Amino acid sequence: MADCSKFHTRIEIKPSSAKFSDDVTDNLQEQKIPFFKSGFRNHGDTWVISVFVIVHIVAFFATMVVNDCWTNSHGDCAVKALGRLSFQPLSENPLLGPSASTLDEMGALQRTFLTEYHQTWRLFTFPVLHGGAIHLVINLCSVIFVGIHLEQEFGPLRIGIVYILSAFVGALVAALFIQNTPAVGSSGALYGLLGAMLSALVLNWKFYNNKVAAIASLIFVSMINFVLGLLPYIDNFSSIGGFLSGILLGFVLLFTPQLRQVGGLFETCVKSSIMLRLKQKLDRPVLRSVSLFLFSLLLAGCLAAVLHGVNINQYCKWCRYVDCVPFQRWQCKNIATSCETMVSNAQLTLTCMSNGNYKVFPFTNISQARINDLCTMICF
Repeated sequence: MADCSKFHTRIEIKPSSAKFSDDVTDNLQEQKIPFFKSGFRNHGDTWVISVFVIVHIVAFFATMVVNDCWTNSHGDCAVKALGRLSFQPLSENPLLGPSASTLDEMGALQRTFLTEYHQTWRLFTFPVLHGGAIHLVINLCSVIFVGIHLEQEFGPLRIGIVYILSAFVGALVAALFIQNTPAVGSSGALYGLLGAMLSALVLNWKFYNNKVAAIASLIFVSMINFVLGLLPYIDNFSSIGGFLSGILLGFVLLFTPQLRQVGGLFETCVKSSIMLRLKQKLDRPVLRSVSLFLFSLLLAGCLAAVLHGVNINQYCKWCRYVDCVPFQRWQCKNIATSCETMVSNAQLTLTCMSNGNYKVFPFTNISQARINDLCTMICF
């Protein structure tokens, strides 16, 4: 019994254990890991991004069903083999998507809808709509590329919060610049993920060895989607708002990557050592508090401005070029269009009142919303 007691007293001594923990952690810090192949990654946690992707696909499918180009445009469609799901002509929508009136019906943003009809519900439908199939594919591929990595690295809860809040703030920022043309902003959530990725990279800088490649990937994805946002119907201001939100939320939430559950005494010691060092190095309450305050200020300020009908375009004449590049098929200026309608011999003739252009259509059974779409095309 005495021998056992002595042995028990010996193994209570702690210096060797602390030294072992420090040695393990120091060795781990020397062995840096690639950003996109992190050792912290848990390959099972990707359900949040998967759900968001499915929601976007379903929303686009529903939009094309409502659009029904084959019926509403009397067969004047692109990819006619798709029937009801066929796209509007490229001259009308270069993104292979629906008409402007369909986007309005599905919940796209316009200034008139917010200021005159007070349809604030559009702030929640705006982030899930896409301008066309091209927009859908590029946007979702980018979300999958960035989002799945972040979700595996930091867990579904934190990435889900970043995604949803960035999408909403992006919609608020877009509403401050929106004009009287339909716009969608699914890229706001994507740029929120990109901003969060940048924050995570900065906060965990010492743990990664391919930082240049990670930053290059971030810039590449950002530029592709921003250039795409210069085409009709896609709002770039939502991307800017989402990116700012993502950076701030990343500093608040993405301090400690979630570690894989490992077994064994040695692996448990390593895990405990990593957690301790990460908590000491990365848990910076001042930075998190300041970032949370700035995000709250951004959210509250944008929400108050939108509810009061603020239009920043009145104070910034060049801002519209952040969202649009002038082209012969569309205008960046907010110009009201009107057309004279004449029906004769089963034909519809529309004449633009501003420039005198006209076009004859071989049908007359057409909705007023579709007439407005055609009038806009003739006047531009």
